[in-house]
Amino acid sequence: MKMPVLLSLLAAASLLSSCDSTPRERQEVVERETQKLDTLAERAADKLRVAGRRAARFDSVSRVRNRQPLDPAAEQAFSNELLGSYSAIGSLTPATIEPAFVQFMQQVRARRKQWSQRDWDYATAISRQLNAQFRAVRLDIKGRDELHIRALQTEFTALETSRDVKDLGEAVKQP
Repeated sequence: MKMPVLLSLLAAASLLSSCDSTPRERQEVVERETQKLDTLAERAADKLRVAGRRAARFDSVSRVRNRQPLDPAAEQAFSNELLGSYSAIGSLTPATIEPAFVQFMQQVRARRKQWSQRDWDYATAISRQLNAQFRAVRLDIKGRDELHIRALQTEFTALETSRDVKDLGEAVKQP
């Protein structure tokens, strides 16, 4: 049980057990307890207001970052790092698309903890290119490989979202 509720219950119990008090005395006790609860509610509202402002600031910074175009040279370098020999995404075939996704996700898993939000932007751009190539060759991919690719796509989205949630949580906690 939370402390304010416990205090209120104790106050109410003392009112019930004190039959010797007058209605005015009981009214004063109730007013004091109500003021305490109001103060606690105001503090909680202030904390929520601050957290809301910080979340809005985080969202604003994210929108500004997302509007900035990615550097093509940096994107190509990132693609080379994450995809290795599969970095020519447009030339991936039904036979090479699944190994390209596997390579991509192995590198994402290995590097994700050190990445900034901007690094995630580059990884997301590469993921979109892989997904576009996947759609282009999908009808010629074996069902088993397609299911594996879909699972890897889902994992990437989950990792990216968890990073966003973590960063938002840190932004809301910051003073």
